[in-house]
Amino acid sequence: MRVVQLLPTLSFGDAIGNDTIALRGVIREMGYSTDIYAENIDKRLPGDIAQTIDKLCNLSEDDVIIYHKSTGTDLSFHLEEFKSRRIMVYHNITPPEFFRSYSISATQLTELGYKGVDFLRDKVDYVMADSAFNKGELVKRGYTCPIDVRPILIKFEDYKQAPDEATVKKYSDGKKNLIFVGRIAPNKKQENVIKAFYCYKKLNPESRLILVGSERGMENYQERLVKYAKALGIGDDVVFTGHIKFSEILAYYHIADVFVCMSEHEGFCVPLVESMFFEIPIVAYDTSAISDTLGGSGLLLDNNDPVFVAEVINRVLKDEKLREKIIEGQRRRLDDFSYEHVSDIFKKELMNFIDGQKVDV
Repeated sequence: MRVVQLLPTLSFGDAIGNDTIALRGVIREMGYSTDIYAENIDKRLPGDIAQTIDKLCNLSEDDVIIYHKSTGTDLSFHLEEFKSRRIMVYHNITPPEFFRSYSISATQLTELGYKGVDFLRDKVDYVMADSAFNKGELVKRGYTCPIDVRPILIKFEDYKQAPDEATVKKYSDGKKNLIFVGRIAPNKKQENVIKAFYCYKKLNPESRLILVGSERGMENYQERLVKYAKALGIGDDVVFTGHIKFSEILAYYHIADVFVCMSEHEGFCVPLVESMFFEIPIVAYDTSAISDTLGGSGLLLDNNDPVFVAEVINRVLKDEKLREKIIEGQRRRLDDFSYEHVSDIFKKELMNFIDGQKVDV
């Protein structure tokens, strides 16, 4: 019996690609023959990491396809052509409404993504959702197959690598560093982080905001953000990193004083877990899957008013006892995302599916 993973694009360094590659290792540990197949494979990945979909053949009814769903692709409409058993891993899709003012292609892609989700409603046998939020979305869209929650599998050993020294040195100048990590995208509401930073800077002029993430495909949105920061008079203290090396991402986590998330749509939000790992206190707006991922840790806000957010950030950075309490809560929550724990969840869910059983894990 084979267990193969299928997805439209296997990218280098993104959360879904990392999850897929990590799961391959777990599946092999379980003793199954396994491979990754993708329509597009990032050339920066090792040559033997995946194969193109046209090479996927000879699947039997006993084999299992694990299909990672996160975007629009025609692949969703051809999944039923494979006569094997089918599992969907649902990573969520950003609603197209967020993109209409910035990108026709992104809008169309996400619209296609939701069409694919609806098409697959009665064509997958089982779903693993990244979060309870993702599970709830599928239930609302009429899914009746079994759905379990399994967080993204993160290899924390990778985060123990040395950070980029030049970046650490550059931003270790005594200023308070507010960061948000995530691609530049309208659903992540970087403008609201900028608003909060504008208000916080009035409380502490010796501060900066660092927005870590690529603007690829969202250049119009980033241009608007840059102009907005300049109009507020804080352009010099808002840093856009663009696409950077992993060692540089690590460096920004190392110099961060607080992680500020004002995103309005997340299916999981891996940077929240990364912030837990680096013991950075988290201030986050309560939307979508944010509360699922935080699991009672961090500071979850029901109000994204920038003056209020700025006051919260100021309190976190000034009150050492509060800061330590937040970090301690995040340490406890981080245990739930340990590689061993999430691996065990996946193994149990996969074995239950293969054995035709459905039990709580």
